Amino acid sequence: MQQLAENKCFDGRQLRYSHASKVLGCVMNFSIFLPPQARDGKVPVVYWLSGLTCTDENFVTKAGAQRYAAELGLAIVAPDTSPRGEGVPDDAEGGYDFGLGAGFYVNATQAPWSRHYQMYDYVVRELPALVADQFPVDDKRVGISGHSMGGHGALTIALKNPGRFRSVSAFAPICSPLNCPWGEKALGGYLGPDREAWRAYDSTALLAQASERLPVLVDQGDADNFLQEQLKTHLLQEASGAADYPMTIRMQPGYDHSYFFIASFIGEHLAFHAGCLY
Repeated sequence: MQQLAENKCFDGRQLRYSHASKVLGCVMNFSIFLPPQARDGKVPVVYWLSGLTCTDENFVTKAGAQRYAAELGLAIVAPDTSPRGEGVPDDAEGGYDFGLGAGFYVNATQAPWSRHYQMYDYVVRELPALVADQFPVDDKRVGISGHSMGGHGALTIALKNPGRFRSVSAFAPICSPLNCPWGEKALGGYLGPDREAWRAYDSTALLAQASERLPVLVDQGDADNFLQEQLKTHLLQEASGAADYPMTIRMQPGYDHSYFFIASFIGEHLAFHAGCLY
């Protein structure tokens, strides 16, 4: 690892690193906040997965999460949203919703994407192993959260890995990639035309076969301009009811899709995770 930055923040440390990823075949950046309690021993950790076009830095600089994480004694790890660098393919048409910045937290099976776009394995296996080895975090007390594409990633990763996480939350998640333009483009490109293969990365489909009942908190703004076409929160509500999987899904009046929305409720989300991790 190479340290890229360090800033003192609410008596904790906001750090940024780069490392060579074997899983992704490129150099990756990630950010980690260590609260002041980490000076005295291992602390619980929440992984944050960001949305389309983001890097590891958007959440760190816009969400205002460090104040709450320092009070609650939580580490926060924010990976990048896709592989990057020379030789990593991008959307040939330059779209923001595929390729660089749009890894969708899946393991691609189609060329040329399959060589580098293995974000599921990176988030589930490689990065957590690195973090647990290098930082004072307790890898038995782990939560996961995210926004939009990252909310989709948080929900699907938690549902696919029973026993791995104690809590999961999401802001404005893409609830059913099977049924929205963003998901159809991304999953069709990374996984191919067989829609049955897409079900492994669709929260509404995974709920029907979930073997555990994790604490889940989802916030969605009702003024979000992506709500009807892309996010489809009602499908998550219907699927959780059909699967008898209790979730707290809150529609927040007047809020949009921006980091202003995230900043307004990130304290509640981190308190929710802390309640499950301590």
